[in-house]
Amino acid sequence: MDLTSKIIDGKAVAALVRKDVAAKAAEFEAWAGFPPGLSVVLVGDDPASQVYVRSKEKACQEVGFHSQVFRLPASTPQSELLALIDTLNKDPRVHGILVQFPLPEGFDQTAVINAIDPAKDVDGLHPLNAGRLASGLPGLVPCTPKGIMRLIQTTGVDLTGKTAVVIGRSNLVGKPIAAMLLAANATVTIAHSRTVDLPNVVRQADLVVAAVGRKELVRGDWLKPGAIVIDVGINRVEGKLYGDVAFAEALEVVSAITPVPGGVGPMTIAMLLENTLEAAFAIQEAKTNGHN
Repeated sequence: MDLTSKIIDGKAVAALVRKDVAAKAAEFEAWAGFPPGLSVVLVGDDPASQVYVRSKEKACQEVGFHSQVFRLPASTPQSELLALIDTLNKDPRVHGILVQFPLPEGFDQTAVINAIDPAKDVDGLHPLNAGRLASGLPGLVPCTPKGIMRLIQTTGVDLTGKTAVVIGRSNLVGKPIAAMLLAANATVTIAHSRTVDLPNVVRQADLVVAAVGRKELVRGDWLKPGAIVIDVGINRVEGKLYGDVAFAEALEVVSAITPVPGGVGPMTIAMLLENTLEAAFAIQEAKTNGHN
């Protein structure tokens, strides 16, 4: 098998998603009289967060969304941030609210997440949306795991009965992707920093999702031949990006793998756009009493 055919192209898949979102955003605007709206709140001047926010702004423009970015200084009182969220919750032209994390010192991230209207929580982090996902009910789900599921779909593999190992237990990736894989009938193990004999746990897996943030933690000899590997890690070392998986080693063993960069990353913003679009239709439909 040609090694390049094993590489899952996140950029190409994300481009297809954005094209689809742009077409549906035009339909929404024709129906509602205004475009889907995403509001992003950036507190402080974290350089990585500034890059992410600019990417989100650009992506919104490309698909015809109305996007607003609120840039607040790190010294902003939490009460002011919560008041802004309340204003956006009440604004009928805002369908998605995203507060860029991490927040500066002194902010209560949980309180901020809880303040967002669950119907506009396009990051899928509100306890109501997290609970709906865990219960197998429809709702807004975190963007990165949603993107991972879309990438797995492109391999054509049916996850029913497959063994999946998720390395990492964050609320942003590890826990939600485990819930989604369970919903797809995979047998799921969540491994983490306290897992005993991690290499042996990983060797059982037909599918590995690595989301720990440690450069090349997962080695080629940890992987089952023919496994699918989704590498969520973004580790910047001396100006170069590395995943959580030793890519060259893994490529010799696996049937499919996402590269870093160009794998999961582009999907996260594409799914943010898709979530915003879904929220826009749901909010507008609720307003018109369910009549499209």
